[in-house]
Amino acid sequence: MQYRYLGKDKLKVSALGLGCMGFTQSYPPYLPENEASFVLQQAVDLGINFFDITLIYIINIVLTRKLQLKK
Repeated sequence: MQYRYLGKDKLKVSALGLGCMGFTQSYPPYLPENEASFVLQQAVDLGINFFDITLIYIINIVLTRKLQLKK
């Protein structure tokens, strides 16, 4: 995975990101939580650490759970 460094603090983010709106917001039918979790795990395994999310996406819950499992 290629990474970029953002801002004065040089935050390291993956060159590829995962947009999460389609999981729960605008594109029915929505993925079941287990499938969304699988997609997120695959992204993390590939080195993606840039996720396009907002507080209104239910995927925040899934993402939080998945990232807590990685610790």
